[in-house]
Amino acid sequence: MKSVHKIGDTAQFKRVVQESDAATFEGVNVHPVMATFSITRDAEWAGRIFVLAMKEEHEEGIGTFVHVEHLSPAFIGEEVVFEATIDELYKNVVNCSFTAKVGERLVAKGRTGQKIITKEKLDQLFQTLR
Repeated sequence: MKSVHKIGDTAQFKRVVQESDAATFEGVNVHPVMATFSITRDAEWAGRIFVLAMKEEHEEGIGTFVHVEHLSPAFIGEEVVFEATIDELYKNVVNCSFTAKVGERLVAKGRTGQKIITKEKLDQLFQTLR
């Protein structure tokens, strides 16, 4: 694992909300806004940006937790800016807080966690659990 980040480092990415991001269950659209599960996916990606820079070729990142507070809607066509900040970094653990905003409006906030482990260890874990 490369030591290229420290506590307090931030990463950002933007997503324009698509119809496929909407709250849809069993083929029925509940409402035309970004679903909590889509926010969760993108929050985890925001933290993974750090992992991609930190992991070695023989390593991979795995998610360990996601906590999301969905506070306001992001409508289809709006741009959501996700910003992750490393708030815990020890051994192979990379935990981040995040915000998701449309302009100045806070859409969501929360925390995500990931660990960096060897691909071999990950494969062994998967084989054990299959």
